Amino acid sequence: MEKVKNRWLIALSGVGIHICIGSAYAWSVFTNPMADAYGWSTSQISFAFSIAIFLLGFSAAFLGTFVEKKGPRISGMLAAVFFGIGVMGTGLATALESLTLMYLFYGIIGGIGLGIGYIAPVSTLVKWFPDHRGLATGLAIMGFGFASLISGPAGEALVSSVGIPNAFFILGASYLIVMMAASQYLAPPPEGWKPKGMQDDQASQPKRQKEDLSQMTAREAIKTKPFWMLWTMLFLNVTTGIAIISVASPMGQEIAGMSAVTGASMVGIMGLFNGVGRIGWATISDYIGRPNVYTLFFIIGTIAYFFLPVITSIVLFQILVYAIVSCYGGGFSSVPAYIGDLFGTKQLGAIHGYMLTAWAVAGIVGPMLLSLIYDSTNSYQLVLVIFGIMHVVSLLISIWIRAVMRKMKEGSLYTGFEDVSNR
Repeated sequence: MEKVKNRWLIALSGVGIHICIGSAYAWSVFTNPMADAYGWSTSQISFAFSIAIFLLGFSAAFLGTFVEKKGPRISGMLAAVFFGIGVMGTGLATALESLTLMYLFYGIIGGIGLGIGYIAPVSTLVKWFPDHRGLATGLAIMGFGFASLISGPAGEALVSSVGIPNAFFILGASYLIVMMAASQYLAPPPEGWKPKGMQDDQASQPKRQKEDLSQMTAREAIKTKPFWMLWTMLFLNVTTGIAIISVASPMGQEIAGMSAVTGASMVGIMGLFNGVGRIGWATISDYIGRPNVYTLFFIIGTIAYFFLPVITSIVLFQILVYAIVSCYGGGFSSVPAYIGDLFGTKQLGAIHGYMLTAWAVAGIVGPMLLSLIYDSTNSYQLVLVIFGIMHVVSLLISIWIRAVMRKMKEGSLYTGFEDVSNR
């Protein structure tokens, strides 16, 4: 018999890939050095990051089926090549002082690597951990959230010691090597495999085994009402969360009167809550269920956004921001398991890819919406109230989706597009 791989080493491999691609969150480390060295504006430099995040979502959607067909090992290796070349190519772009090349290498090529690298380990881990889906996906996606804590200082040190182009050459080569190595161990579980604990439970209490509500292909899933309900919840959660992250320090200074130093410290701690929220909320979802976790996200968000405009206490202001950021991270880590619960693991990677288009769109809409409202009112008050209303809408959807799931559990679901029977 073929020896079954260690699923915890599979999880570690997934974390390794996500730590590499999560270095994208440390892009701001290079902003000031590039602005000083090449005279580029902050918006011109930040645009490369925006392209990369946009491509992450849409490459994940278009290549999700490829990941399912070719498997996580080949997909991980392809992600390593794209992301590694993207980062190293950014070194060439900076050496030639070409913004166009930077957009091509970091934004487009690197962004495609981000998308493939993001979904390949996650869809595999859901299949290896049917008993702890939230924990497994939370581990990998936690690596994405925590990555900036490693790559940020590393990038800053390399820029100071070897210069900007060489820093990108070294980082890109390192990511390529680590992602290639991590990809070698990635593989789906054997057909019909279940962890020993689940086998024992199934033998003793077969009726108590929780099954997925359906087993759908990606094309079937995107025609259903639950898919678009979950897409909308993720979109609204990311839209508000990413906007708050982008202006947390100046917002805290304006509303709560915190100093620039305190604001900078808050931003650093936010990264910690982003990462901890990913593993924490995803693990909690294994015990109380994904629908309950998403409802909690929007209850917390509604309270936080409506209270933030009137908060004068610096400590309380920070607590509410940390709560928002933890729910922002938790939304990413809980959604793959939620997809598995709703649509099964038949084509989870492809469905997850389509779902991540919500991130791509939200990454543009969130900061843009915030800027438009702030520029019109010269205040964050209205922005926060609007974000609170968006969370009320999300809360209602999180309650509504339960009724739809009950219909799926009964064996037939009217999706709003077609009738889909339990498969």
